[in-house]
Amino acid sequence: MGKVSENKFVGQPILRQIVNILPREKFDELVIRLGSDKYYKAFFSWDQLIVMLFGIFSRCDSMGEVCDGMRALGGKLNYLGMESSPAKSTAGDALRDRDEELFRLFYFALIAHFSPLLSVSRKKKVPEAGCQFRGVLCL
Repeated sequence: MGKVSENKFVGQPILRQIVNILPREKFDELVIRLGSDKYYKAFFSWDQLIVMLFGIFSRCDSMGEVCDGMRALGGKLNYLGMESSPAKSTAGDALRDRDEELFRLFYFALIAHFSPLLSVSRKKKVPEAGCQFRGVLCL
């Protein structure tokens, strides 16, 4: 028996599967309504969401770690729909300057979208859409 030199990956990476089930059309509606991509030429709101999800699932503590981790993946970011890793300054500026209202409203849109799949006990614990989050969204 010889060494198997061929890699056959079945399916897609887990992060890609999660991104695929997110309702992109609802996110895009919120982006247009709130104008969150208005002053950005390259790093759009969807890219920021992908970067934040990558940071969460990779257990990164800072935006520098997130960008370095994505840069280490090199050309493998295409499965997330990104050509390259964002610069630390670009991602940091977007995290600081972009209004978190977009992500708050998308959270509630996700709850509404997936509510048929949530258990009854979970539905009772979901906060109202009019509530305010306390604290700052950080990685």
